[in-house]
Amino acid sequence: MTPLPAALGGTGLASWRLERDTHLSSWDQAQGAYLVGGRWSSAGRRVLYTSLDPATTILEVAVHKGFQGLDRVPHTLLELGVDPAGVHILGRSDIPDAHWLRPGTVSSNQQQFGDTLLDRYPLLLVPSAVSTHSWNLLIHVPKADGLFVLKYQEPFALDPRLSPGLHA
Repeated sequence: MTPLPAALGGTGLASWRLERDTHLSSWDQAQGAYLVGGRWSSAGRRVLYTSLDPATTILEVAVHKGFQGLDRVPHTLLELGVDPAGVHILGRSDIPDAHWLRPGTVSSNQQQFGDTLLDRYPLLLVPSAVSTHSWNLLIHVPKADGLFVLKYQEPFALDPRLSPGLHA
C-alpha cells in the first residue's frame, strides 16, 4: 500500500519500481538505463527510474511495453525506502525546455541536462511526462549508496480490464 504522506501521519519517503522477473536479482544495477539511457540520463549511467506512487510506476512501464506486455511477462513491484534528505527537486520552472515534459522522443540535450544534475545530486525528483501531476525519482546508483533500500516486493498482477481481449 502506498504510505501516507507525513502530513497525514506517514513517515519516510517511498519510491516504486516495476521490474521484470528475469532481471529481479539485479534490480539495483540499473542495467536498462546503463545500456540505452533514459529521458533524463545518457547511456552508460546507472540510473534507476522510479516513481513516488505505484500507479505512476505502472504507467511509466506500460507506455514502453504496453499493457499486454505487462500482462504476458512476469514483473515484480518493488517498494524502496529513500532518504528524503538526499533528494533534489527539479520543478517544472527549473526545466529549460517545457517540451521535455511532453511524451515523445527524448533529446540528447535533455539527457545531458539530466546527466549534469545527476553528477551533483544522487537522488533527483522530476515531473513525470506520462502522468503530468506525478513525480519520478531518479536514483544515480553509484552516488546514492546508503540512500535507498528495498523495503518490500510483491508479484505484479495487471488488472485484466487494462488489456482487453486477453482475458475472454
